Amino acid sequence: MKDALRGPLIVCGPLSASHGSPDGVGNPTLEGWKQIMAQNATIYKVELSVSDMDRHYYETHKLTIAKHPSETDERLMVRIVAFALNAHEHLEMTKGLSTDDEPDIWQKSLRGEIDVWVALGLPSEKVMRQSCSKAGKVIVYPYGGRVAEMWWDKVRNGTTRFDNLQVINFMEAHTAALAQLANRAMKLQVNIQDGEVMVSVDESMVYVTPDTWKASA
Repeated sequence: MKDALRGPLIVCGPLSASHGSPDGVGNPTLEGWKQIMAQNATIYKVELSVSDMDRHYYETHKLTIAKHPSETDERLMVRIVAFALNAHEHLEMTKGLSTDDEPDIWQKSLRGEIDVWVALGLPSEKVMRQSCSKAGKVIVYPYGGRVAEMWWDKVRNGTTRFDNLQVINFMEAHTAALAQLANRAMKLQVNIQDGEVMVSVDESMVYVTPDTWKASA
């Protein structure tokens, strides 16, 4: 479900059995690597105040976010903005890059059904099809400039049948500016009006214009 992991991981010392070693010589399974990397996650404390005049939603969320070792500041900030755009009392950050079984953000009903599934990056058509079968509403936020545009050109035709899918792109210049705001303790103000997003931290402000590539039916 996640965009590709970035960068090598070097682990020193023996691996425990819990990390999985099917060949018996200490080489972990893919799930084992994920467990190791998740243990080294950096914790971010975020106080996120959302003023969404388009949805008439005005609340403050206190988030504890585990930043995966392979996750960039850019991706972390895109996660936070995606949360703000869909903010709801039942919306939750998931384990992020530490698991393939969950989106980056989701909203569940009281019965445990997934109402909203939010994913970042450039998922395959197969992954989007599976996501759409699991949730009432699926939103994908690609980013990365030309790479994202090439991905969309490739998968666009195959997504037309997914009525509950939205694809909303973030411009590369905007996400690069968001990355500069990242800090392990943040008080973020996000204002949303007429589809425009303003993200501010202290005296710094970044304007983001999400571009809808596919609307839900």
